[in-house]
Amino acid sequence: GKGWLQGTQARLEFIPERHTDFILAVLAEEFGLLGVLLLFVTYLFIVGRSLYIAGLARDTWSRLVAGSLAMTLFVYVVVNAAMVSGALPVVGVPLPLISYGGTSAVTLLAGMGIIMSAYGNRTFIRR
Repeated sequence: GKGWLQGTQARLEFIPERHTDFILAVLAEEFGLLGVLLLFVTYLFIVGRSLYIAGLARDTWSRLVAGSLAMTLFVYVVVNAAMVSGALPVVGVPLPLISYGGTSAVTLLAGMGIIMSAYGNRTFIRR
């Protein structure tokens, strides 16, 4: 990256929709490879922890819902990264919890709440 507020692509408006769909390109320009890797590691931690919680769930329904919500977050991240890098066409999938998109943020945070509910309602297995 070029450094904080030193990027030319975003500042000179060469990147279209830089606040929503292409925020990953702006983050890569501002924070570089290490910043993007840190973001992906954070997403991987959230998805991994959500799948772990899905495995601890009390019943099959909770497992399926928590696992589905975790994989939804994963698919959003992969599709957005592929879209920004040019591997997929631009389809309008925002980067979860980062992009300027109200509906996606609300639905993802509601999904995180459902995952936390599955964790709160788990049963402990005594061995």
